Amino acid sequence: MKIRGFALLILFFQMALLFGQKPITLLPGTAEHIFKTTEVYYLEDSSNALSFAAIRSPEQAQQFKPNERYYPKNFNRSSTYWFRVRMSFDQHISRDRIIELFDQTADMVEAFIPTGTGGFVHYQAGASIDFENRQFMHKNFEFLIPALQKGTYEAYFKVRSRQMVNVILVYRTLDRFVQYTLTEYFTFGLFYGMIVLFSFNNLLMYFAVRGRQYLYYVLYILCVGLYEMSSDGIAFQYLWPENPWFNQYATAVFVCCVSVFALLFTKSLLHVKQKEPKLNRLLDLVIMLRIAFFLYCLGFNQNWFIYKFVEVVPLSVAFFSGIWLWKKNYRPARYFVLAYTFLFLGFVLKVVYVLGYARFIPSSIGHYSITFGFVLEMTFLSFAIHDKVRLLKSKKERAQKRVIEQMQINEKLQEKHNRDLERKVQERTLEVMQKSKELLEKSEIINDQNRELKEMNSLLWAQSEEIGRMNQLLTKDNKNLQTNIERITDDRVLSKEMNFEEFGVKYPDKETCYKVLSDLKWKKEYRCIKCGYDNYCAGKTPYSRRCTKCTYEESVLNNTIFENVRIPINKAFYLVYLVHFHQGDISSYKLSQKLGIRQSTCWNYASKVKDILTTSGKKHKKNEKSGWTRLVLQALDRPT
Repeated sequence: MKIRGFALLILFFQMALLFGQKPITLLPGTAEHIFKTTEVYYLEDSSNALSFAAIRSPEQAQQFKPNERYYPKNFNRSSTYWFRVRMSFDQHISRDRIIELFDQTADMVEAFIPTGTGGFVHYQAGASIDFENRQFMHKNFEFLIPALQKGTYEAYFKVRSRQMVNVILVYRTLDRFVQYTLTEYFTFGLFYGMIVLFSFNNLLMYFAVRGRQYLYYVLYILCVGLYEMSSDGIAFQYLWPENPWFNQYATAVFVCCVSVFALLFTKSLLHVKQKEPKLNRLLDLVIMLRIAFFLYCLGFNQNWFIYKFVEVVPLSVAFFSGIWLWKKNYRPARYFVLAYTFLFLGFVLKVVYVLGYARFIPSSIGHYSITFGFVLEMTFLSFAIHDKVRLLKSKKERAQKRVIEQMQINEKLQEKHNRDLERKVQERTLEVMQKSKELLEKSEIINDQNRELKEMNSLLWAQSEEIGRMNQLLTKDNKNLQTNIERITDDRVLSKEMNFEEFGVKYPDKETCYKVLSDLKWKKEYRCIKCGYDNYCAGKTPYSRRCTKCTYEESVLNNTIFENVRIPINKAFYLVYLVHFHQGDISSYKLSQKLGIRQSTCWNYASKVKDILTTSGKKHKKNEKSGWTRLVLQALDRPT
C-alpha cells in the first residue's frame, strides 16, 4: 500500500508538470487569498545571474517546479529564488488590490506585477534597503496590482536573503489590508505598551528597594520587546529606518541579550547562588557559552546567526532551575515555572508551525505564538516577583510580630524586675543606714590608727634614707672590688700560665673575642684601607665596619694575626697567649694537648706567632701588661 501511494504521488506531480501551473481564480468578492503548496512555482538560480527576461524564456519557464511545502522557502541561502503565481480574474478589477509578502527579514525582494498590456511593473523592497523607499510604509512588503482586464496573469517574485525566509504571498484588497494592518498595529501597541508598563513599574521598584532582580527583569523584557520589534520589522520602521545594515545583526544581538538577562534574572529571583551553588555554576557556564557563541558568530561566521534553536539551551536551563527549586519547596519558583511553561509552549508551537505540522491552528496564532508566550511569561514573572515580595513582607510581618511579642514579654519582666529592685533598694537602704553608723564608729578608730601609722611612717622614712646611703657605699665598694678582681685576673694571666678553663673566664666565646679585637684594632681611629675615609657604619658580620664612602666592609679579623683562622677564635686567643707566655719555647705537641686540636694545625699557627715574636725587634716580656694581646696587632705592621 505504501509503495502504491508513493507511486501515485509521483504520478500526480508528473501530471502537474505536464499540464503546467494551474491558475488561481480570484473572484471580485475575494478579499484575501494566501498562496500555498502547488499554487506557487519556484526556480532556484544558483548562478545569481538570471534576469527577468531570461526566466520568462520558454527554456527557463519549464524549469519552474511546484512548491511541495505549505509555504516555499529559500533553502539554499547562497542562491536567488524566483517564485511565480498565476491568477485568473473572471471580470475587470480596479486598482485597489495588492500582493503582500509577510516575511520582513528578506534582504532583497523584487516583484514583477502584470500591467494587463503585456508588460510588468517592477517593484523593489527588502531589509537591506532604506525603509522610505517602500511603496507602502508598512512592516511587510506590499506591491500594488494595476487595474486588470478579465484574464489569466502571471506575477513573479525574486527573493535573495542571507537567512532562510518563509515566502508567504498573500493577495488582498486594500480594504482588507487596511483592516488587517490596523488590527495588527493595535495588537503591537498593546504588546509593547505592556512591556513599557512592566518596565516602568519594575524600574520604580528597583529604585525603591534596590533589588537586582527588578533591574534584570526590566532589561530582560526590554530586550524581549526589541527582539520582537526586530523580528516583526517594527524596529526597522520606527527605530533605524535609515540603517538597514543593522537588520542582519538586530535579532541576533537582542536574542542573545534576552538569554543572558533571563539567566541573570533567574539567579537573582530564585537566590540560586545561596540555595544551589552547583546549579548557580551551571547558569554561569551557560551565560559565558552563550556570549562566546554570539562573539564567535559576530567575528568569524555570521551565517550561524540563523541558528536560533540554540536559545533552547538557556530557556531549558532556566526552566529546569525553577522546577528544581520548586521541588525544594521554594514558593516564589511556582509562578516562575508557570511563566516559563507558557514561553516553552509558545516556542514549541512556533517550531511546529514553521515546520508545517500545525496548519489547523490559525495563522495569526501560529505566527505570533512566541509573542503570546512572552506576554504570558511577563505576566507570570511579574506575579513571581510580587509573590516573592509578598512572602518577604509576610516574613517581615511575622518577624515584627515576634519582636513586638518579645518586647511585651520584656516589658513585663522589666516591671517585675523594677519592683524587685525597689524592694531590694529599700532593704539595702536600711542596711546601709545601719552600716553607716557602724562605719562612723569604726572611722574614729581608724583615725586613731592613722595617727599612729603616720608616726611609724616617719620613722620608716628615716630608716630608708639610712639604708639608701649604705647602698650607695656598697655599690661603690662593689665597683672597686670588681675592678680589683679584673686587675688580679690580668695579673694572673701575665704572671702565671692559666689553663683553658681559667682563660675562658675572661674570653668565654666568639662575641667577647671579636669585641676585644675591635677595641684593639680601632682603638685610636678608623680609616678605610681602600679609600682612607674615616666614617663608617656597622657591617653584616659581627663587629665588622663598612666605609660609608666606598662601601668596603672590613672584617674585625682583617690584618690581624687571626686573619683566615680556621679554629675557634677563643682557642686561637689561647694559643697566642701560650706562645707569648713561653716566649715561643713550647712544642706543637703540648699545644695540641692543651687545645684539643691537631698537632699540625697547632704547629702552623704557633709558627706564625713565633715569626712575629722573632721579627718584632725585641722580646716581649711574658709578664708585660697586655703584651700578648698587643701581639695580635703585629700583623698590621708587618711588611706586605
